[in-house]
Amino acid sequence: MISTVADSPLDDIEFLARSEHRVTALEALVRRPQSGDDLREITGTSKSTIRRTLREFEARHWIERNGHRYEATQLGTFVASGMGELIGRFETEQKLRDVWQWLPNEASGFSIEMGADAVVTVARSDDPYRPVNRFASLLRETDRFRFVGFDLALLEPCKDELARRIGDGMDTEIIDPPSVARHILSTYPEHCSGPHESGRLAVRLHDDLPPYGVAILDHRVGISGHCPESGTVRVLLDTDTPEARDWAESTYASFRRDSRPLASELIAE
Repeated sequence: MISTVADSPLDDIEFLARSEHRVTALEALVRRPQSGDDLREITGTSKSTIRRTLREFEARHWIERNGHRYEATQLGTFVASGMGELIGRFETEQKLRDVWQWLPNEASGFSIEMGADAVVTVARSDDPYRPVNRFASLLRETDRFRFVGFDLALLEPCKDELARRIGDGMDTEIIDPPSVARHILSTYPEHCSGPHESGRLAVRLHDDLPPYGVAILDHRVGISGHCPESGTVRVLLDTDTPEARDWAESTYASFRRDSRPLASELIAE
């Protein structure tokens, strides 16, 4: 028996969302005409389930039948597109749900949409260095590296990798708070002297940097967030979207304009 028309848009959303195979079937019908057997194979459901689903789709005028095949109508294509976008939004929200508070806020120009296609690496209790390890892997794939923001918890564990990559020819510029620059130079002089003398490491100072980090690499940009209480890196979001790169380049340029070169007396310390 064909179902009655839904009373509200939420009823139709619930109908699609209640069983994952329904969205899969509708998306398949948008791509090209499909038979019932085609849809059973695509969705992995039974013949009776597909029959019921197709009846529901026909009742809503989302599909039409042409011989043994079904195809999406304009209405069905419209619904599938909107449902795909909605699912994508929730996928992004789930990735960022537990870490968004450590990422740049909307006032900075950063948007949640920039995280849609990002790799989001979150620290776990059994693997607290996951974001750091992901960052180290990105360093191995770039020939130019720029960083601004809170970097101690991210860059300090990677000091050996950074020194090695700079030694291999990676051009590096880091914008640091003066206190962090002093700490790094005094604690790891052997890691700093060679790269700095090579001319491939430039350190600039800024007194008011953001609480997050922005890394710009050849093909990706990374945004790191840390917990202020523990100082540990909680998340690294990295992406290759043009929107995120434009934001990162603009953010870096704005801080760089107000920064100053590392003073010679600071090097001497």
